[in-house]
Amino acid sequence: MKIRVLQAVSGPIPVTELGLVLPHEHLFTDLRGPDTPGYAVGDPEVVADVMEPFLQEAFNAGVTALVECSTGGVGRNIPVLKRLSTLTPIKIIAPTGVYREAYVPASYRNTSVEDLAQEWIEDLTIGIADTGVKAGFIKIAMSDDGPTELEVRNLRAAAAASKVTGAAVASHTVSGPVALREMDILEGSGMNLTRFVWVHANAEPDQKIHFEVARRGGFVEFDGIGQSEQGDENQLGYTLSMVEGGYEKNILLSHDAGWYDPSHPEGKPSEQGIRGFTALISRFIPALRQRGIPESLVRLMTQTNPARAFGLELR
Repeated sequence: MKIRVLQAVSGPIPVTELGLVLPHEHLFTDLRGPDTPGYAVGDPEVVADVMEPFLQEAFNAGVTALVECSTGGVGRNIPVLKRLSTLTPIKIIAPTGVYREAYVPASYRNTSVEDLAQEWIEDLTIGIADTGVKAGFIKIAMSDDGPTELEVRNLRAAAAASKVTGAAVASHTVSGPVALREMDILEGSGMNLTRFVWVHANAEPDQKIHFEVARRGGFVEFDGIGQSEQGDENQLGYTLSMVEGGYEKNILLSHDAGWYDPSHPEGKPSEQGIRGFTALISRFIPALRQRGIPESLVRLMTQTNPARAFGLELR
C-alpha cells in the first residue's frame, strides 16, 4: 500500500496528519556566497533562541508544516534545522539542490549531470552527508535572464533525481519566459511537470504565463504574502484569476519569510527584523473569503495542494 508523506527533518509524516502547509519559507539563510569565510555557520542554540518564537506563533495560528527553501549555495544548515525541529510541532522540510549560477560552490562547477543527480538522490533517500536527515525536495534557481549553461546542467540533474525519487523540483524563477524555458528542459529530460513548482511566480505580472505553467501541470507559487500591502493585493488578484481560470489545483501560497542571517546582528536580515509566518492566515485568507472563496478552496490551496506538490510516496 502506498502512503503519501512529507519527508521532514524529523522523519516522514503522512499528509493525512497535516493541515496548513507553508511551501516557501526560510529559517536560516546566508546570501554572502559559498566561498565567503564563515559562510552558513551558525550556532543552532543561538538561532533557535531567535526563530523558535516565530515558529510558535505560526503553530498557534494553524501552521502544521513548513518547507525550508535555503538550498546549497545560500546557507543550508541542517544542524540548525534539526535543533529547530525539536522545539516546534511544525514539521520542517529540508532541501537538496543548488542555487543559481552566481551561488554555485566551486566544488560543484565541473560536476557531471549524472554525479550531481546521484548526490541529490542520495540526499533524498539515504540522508544529507552524515546528518541523518533526508531531504524532502529539490530546490534550484534560475538567473533572471537564464537559464545559463550551468543552470541547464542543474535542471537536467534535478529532472534525473526527480524521476528516480518522485521529489518535487522547486525553482526560484522571477521571469515567466524563463520559467517556460526551464519547463521545456525538464520535460525534455523526461520529468513529469506535475513535480515542478514555479517559485516566485508573483514576480511575473503576465497572468497568461501563470495559466500556461498551470496548464502544463506545474504548480504556480505566489509566495510574497506579507511583504507589502500592494504585493498582497497583486497576489490576491493573481490567485482569484487562477481560480476563475480553473487552475485552483495548481496554486501554492506562502510568505518567503524568516531569513535568519548569520552575517547580521541577532540574525536580523533588515532594519525591520525577521518577518514571521502568519500573514497568510491573519490577512490573506480572510481577504480571499471576503472575495467569495469558499472554505473548500482555501483548504485546497493551503493544505491539499502543498501536500500534493511536496508529497512523496512510501511503500
